[in-house]
Amino acid sequence: MRYTFRNTRKVSEQIMKQNQETEQTTIMDTEEENTSSKGRRFPVNIHMVLLAAIVLIIGFAAFRLYLWDKGGERIQYDPTQDTTEFDVEALDSIIPLAPDKREGYADDGITTILCLGDDPFSLNQGEGGLAEQIAKKTGATVYNGSFTGTTMAPASATFGEGDMMDAFSFLYVATSLARGDFALMQTAATYSNDENFPLTTQMLSDLDMNNVDLICIMYDASDYINKRPCDDPNEPLNPITYTGALRTGVQAIQEAFPHIRIVVMSHTFCHTINEEGNFENGDRVDLGNGTLSHYLQKELDAANDCGISFIDNFYGSINEDNYLDYMTDYIHFNDAGRELLASRFAECIFPDTAKTE
Repeated sequence: MRYTFRNTRKVSEQIMKQNQETEQTTIMDTEEENTSSKGRRFPVNIHMVLLAAIVLIIGFAAFRLYLWDKGGERIQYDPTQDTTEFDVEALDSIIPLAPDKREGYADDGITTILCLGDDPFSLNQGEGGLAEQIAKKTGATVYNGSFTGTTMAPASATFGEGDMMDAFSFLYVATSLARGDFALMQTAATYSNDENFPLTTQMLSDLDMNNVDLICIMYDASDYINKRPCDDPNEPLNPITYTGALRTGVQAIQEAFPHIRIVVMSHTFCHTINEEGNFENGDRVDLGNGTLSHYLQKELDAANDCGISFIDNFYGSINEDNYLDYMTDYIHFNDAGRELLASRFAECIFPDTAKTE
């Protein structure tokens, strides 16, 4: 009996051991199977997600293409619709004179404005002239120091090598005012066929700049038409460029007369005349140095560099849509055009005292 019991116990132990080994083997197999199964499912899921995304993208694109091809409700044009909300915004930059620039200045109580420029000021002087209109709308005393047919920039960097008219470009006029030396302008005026040149030169030489409160500068698109270089990226003060002449002249005046506020009125829209004698849109034709809007933007940049005010007449006054109402030809203004320019000046610079009809 004892032998049988011991044998039985050994057999039981062997059976239990075998069961444990079998159970352990089963657990390991199960873990390996689970791990293997997870490894197989992971890449399959990523592929399915990518495939689903591609299908969705293709389906969405096809749906949009279908809608585009089908078309929608036609928008009917209403000629009476008010579209002023879509008008181009004027690039005005109105900067007041810093108060410290007037420190120690003896104000005579009279607002005095000096106008510098070319045809907008020099032509049609009288009751309907631009300078006279500015005086009427602001109540200021206005002096007209403009010269017909001139430009902002001279034709040559050295006077005498180009046109004698260079002496009446803004660069030389501003320099003469700053230095108080008008000998060059007086000499050049004797070569001019315009009787106003010597008279205006004399007026400028006699004018007491200490009594001037504001200088208004306006040149039409003469620099663009005469193919003056617009700017020199490597030399902002290059005197034979449109913006270089403006910067140089303005800085000369600011150094000599810091109490004077300076305002630049931009050119307006105009046409140029090609070799066949036909008008061409100045904002679509590049004569070699940019279109009219390019000159406008560079002039604004120069004004901002100098810390002076800028009135945008290209978008804000006489533009491609309304020029027939305000111009007599491809570039010059009628009475209504000069009145509009004067109103813009008064509203921008003297908003509290501007007089309107």
